[in-house]
Amino acid sequence: ESVDAVILFDEDTPIKLINVIKPNVIAKGSDYTADEVVGGKEVKSWGGEIALINLVEGRSTSNIIQKLNG
Repeated sequence: ESVDAVILFDEDTPIKLINVIKPNVIAKGSDYTADEVVGGKEVKSWGGEIALINLVEGRSTSNIIQKLNG
């Protein structure tokens, strides 16, 4: 399946944004549990789901950002 949107935010957590947008799915790395995902409880309350994505060795958002910044 594809992603409809990726949204950047400046706050410490995306909880305000999650409550405004009310996504059907929140995707997070599998180094988290569903109970640890910020906004997970809220998403589940309106019938959404938490998708825990398996980590791929050597691939991370931190590495991507590092490469983009040179």
